[in-house]
Amino acid sequence: MTNRRVVVSTIALLVLLVPVHVGAQVIEQVLVNVNGDILTKTDFERRQVEVLRSRPELGNVTSDSPVLRQALMEVTPQVILTAVDELLLIQRGRELGLALGDEQFESIVTNIRESNNLTDEAQFEAALEQEGMTVETLRSTLERGMLSTEAERMEVVDKIVVTEDEARAYYEEHSEDFTTPATLTLREVFIEVPVTALGVSVADDDAAREEAEAIRERLMAGEPFPRLAGELSDAPSRANGGLIGPIGVAELSQPLQDRIGDIAVGGLTEVIRLPTGYQILKLETRSQTQIRTFAEARNDIGEQVGSAKMAGERLKYLEQLRDQATITWWNEELERAYDEALAARQEAMEG
Repeated sequence: MTNRRVVVSTIALLVLLVPVHVGAQVIEQVLVNVNGDILTKTDFERRQVEVLRSRPELGNVTSDSPVLRQALMEVTPQVILTAVDELLLIQRGRELGLALGDEQFESIVTNIRESNNLTDEAQFEAALEQEGMTVETLRSTLERGMLSTEAERMEVVDKIVVTEDEARAYYEEHSEDFTTPATLTLREVFIEVPVTALGVSVADDDAAREEAEAIRERLMAGEPFPRLAGELSDAPSRANGGLIGPIGVAELSQPLQDRIGDIAVGGLTEVIRLPTGYQILKLETRSQTQIRTFAEARNDIGEQVGSAKMAGERLKYLEQLRDQATITWWNEELERAYDEALAARQEAMEG
């Protein structure tokens, strides 16, 4: 709660908005009017707080921190653009005859209370008060969100169609997305060759190799690989019975691929000389490269292509609503921030 108060106080200092006083009464300042619906200073600051609270690096900053000031400057253009977008969508929702019914609201409230273990009305109202809300403001907030979401669904999402040609073109251009590479799961025993200040002695090297050969003979005789790896291996994998993987075959060196290539599942390699010791590998599992057919991937393709199309269509739809709207600004700083964010969005659409 302390961090939230710090951010709120800083926003009040930095956003360059001053409330109008009439005697002892404070009149809420209007920042922008969109087709008769207004965005107030309080609502805008709340939106800024919500965005800044999602940035953990700001958790311990003070109200006079340059980091907080810079973060506020960075988020403000997108915050004001999003706020105006939401007003336009909410208005369209009303035009479509949408509303949050009593039964729907009560169902949402019940879910909120159950998920937060708020067993009675008093606890629920106390929880709302902690967030600076009442039941009435909660309902208004929920309804505005519903109007915005449903208007977007009806006017944009439900109209997205992914044709067969589009789906096939995506499948061909992104074939790697539908390919599962071949993998291996191995077990290892590694015997390290001691290194002294004078380097590696021939005797130590021979002893390590002989130990590895003896372990391989025991494995060939049927002793459990996980047990011998856990007891005798010098590799960190000993903690897992020597288990390594799954590993993509393409991640292995070519010499190692060649050594394992002809081994059946359950088979052992010969003792392998490594720069630091001797290794024995067992092939636990092998999976082949798998490619999903177009028919198998069709639903996923539809979602991916549809999401990309929806993003573009949503921006076009918002531009239509904005072009038909009457937007009156009462704060020049925010108008400039809005124009900046709008220009960036239009550039992205054209790109």
